[in-house]
Amino acid sequence: MNKIDDRLSFRTGSVDMTHGGGGRAMAELIRDLFHRHLSNPILDQGHDAARFRVPAGRLVMSTDGHVISPLFFPGGDIGSLAVHGTLNDVAMAGARPLYMTAGFILEEGFPLADLERIVLSMAHAAREANVPIVTGDTKVVEKGKGDGVFITTTGLGVVPDDVYIAVGNARPGQAILVSGSMGDHGVAILSKRENLEFETEIRSDSAALHTLVAAMVTEVPGIAVLRDPTRGGLAATLNEIARTARVGMMLDEAAIPVKPDVAAACELLGLDPLYVANEGKLICLCEAEDTERLLEVMRRHPLGAQAAVIGEVVEDENGLVRMKTGFGGQRVVDWLAGEQLPRIC
Repeated sequence: MNKIDDRLSFRTGSVDMTHGGGGRAMAELIRDLFHRHLSNPILDQGHDAARFRVPAGRLVMSTDGHVISPLFFPGGDIGSLAVHGTLNDVAMAGARPLYMTAGFILEEGFPLADLERIVLSMAHAAREANVPIVTGDTKVVEKGKGDGVFITTTGLGVVPDDVYIAVGNARPGQAILVSGSMGDHGVAILSKRENLEFETEIRSDSAALHTLVAAMVTEVPGIAVLRDPTRGGLAATLNEIARTARVGMMLDEAAIPVKPDVAAACELLGLDPLYVANEGKLICLCEAEDTERLLEVMRRHPLGAQAAVIGEVVEDENGLVRMKTGFGGQRVVDWLAGEQLPRIC
């Protein structure tokens, strides 16, 4: 690699204020790190704004900030998470993601080796998803005024005119499906943050869901609602849908997939897996007659192999989410007053 001084030694160097100052050091950082690993024909044009063509349909755009702690965790890091999180937000509208942007806030003193590791992870995630990062920005703040690195990503996609997926589409009689087990990401983050050790390593489920969504929408264009249950987990996401659409929901506790090691960790830590974040799972509301077709197509996809029906939408203008428990009773699955696990994405 071409280096002019030791500031760009990715083995021993660290971020300093000159890397955000607009001069030679910043140009070297952008060239030797970001452009080197994220290179694609649009980014390589070298403009502050990307120029590209988009196919017919309605545009979908989503922006997400990533402040996760720790930056590296079992199953991923802030780099791959920044790509997956934004792609999933675009995909939940039934859209095909096309392009992404990335903005970095770097803290003075952050090791360049760790920054390169993060950028490499972003590059791998973007290429694996076939969605290029086409423009971006870098800023540096003084030591003590950041926390290593924060990343903001924006995704742009296109949704066909005959697909209209929205929270307001929820109606009584629809089935509630999930694509897999709940709580993996949040427990993986907490175990790493608190240096907890379990019999088996709990890994984040962080993944890009757009190919799963594409298969689902192709089979059933009339899907009513798609959401990814991130912060607040399954419970918060379903409550948000219920309140917006003014419907109720009845869940079956026994049908909700939770891995045994995640359930055990939640019990040890006093957490409810229904409120723990996920980064590679989706919730789907569909008409009852479409349930079996959707389950079949979801289970054929690697990211939907454990798909399950966990309940149904019911009439309730109060928007309550209830659950049939394993003891034969019912309980209300309410909002949390605050955030159970801060900085998990």
